Amino acid sequence: MRTSRRTVLAGAGAAALTAATAEAQTSSQAGSRTFVLVHGAWHGGWCWVRVADRLRAKGHRVFTPTLTGLADRSHLMSALINLDTHINDIVNLFKWYDVKDAVLVGHSYGGWPISGAIEKVLPQVASIVYLDAFMPENGQKGIDLNTERSRHDLLAALAKGEVSRPAPPASSFKIKNAEDVAWVQSKLTEQPVGVGLQPIVMTGARDRVAKKTYIRAVDFPMPAFDRWLASVKAKPDWATYAVTDSGHDVMVDQPGRLTELLVERA
Repeated sequence: MRTSRRTVLAGAGAAALTAATAEAQTSSQAGSRTFVLVHGAWHGGWCWVRVADRLRAKGHRVFTPTLTGLADRSHLMSALINLDTHINDIVNLFKWYDVKDAVLVGHSYGGWPISGAIEKVLPQVASIVYLDAFMPENGQKGIDLNTERSRHDLLAALAKGEVSRPAPPASSFKIKNAEDVAWVQSKLTEQPVGVGLQPIVMTGARDRVAKKTYIRAVDFPMPAFDRWLASVKAKPDWATYAVTDSGHDVMVDQPGRLTELLVERA
């Protein structure tokens, strides 16, 4: 069979195009990062959807695990759930998905399990981000640092022999858009009581992470978060950011801005 010069040229052109596409994909993949986004109390992996979509559109690998007993894993609610359970949710994700060079992000209560998980996955984490989050120290318990309302609800649940405590109204998170308030309200589930009763074990792994960041939603009143922001702002190896025009759920109110910050700190 005779092959025309035009066919050869067309084939060569297609091969060159394929090679160029492959090179572009390789280049894109080389610049991609892995993000592990951990939600706060009463929430679930669902709350990250806007940020996750934006990160994936930029070519990044994104995990949004739901902690045991909440949201799509609320059927697993049990008296056996404690802080170690949620720490292991994160540690096992790193193990089974071969997560390396990751940006580990914790929102609000999520600051507890990421602080514990970093003790076990430190070599696999390049950057850790506390997003309007708790920053516990060794030996502290959730009940020690909770707001007065959360402490009251936790103790009331314990007194009744219950294994979980109800979520507050979504409006308490100061979400800006009324439709988003309704959306978040429809997704909230009860928080396991046991996670607030177990002391966290920390040996300084958090301090050894190469990049450390605290992001504060300054329009949301929370004195404890203000104190943590001020404490790390004084440290040269931390970066701090103040996000405005946002309630506590920054991933809902300001997903674009948050995506920018996470990529910047990757």
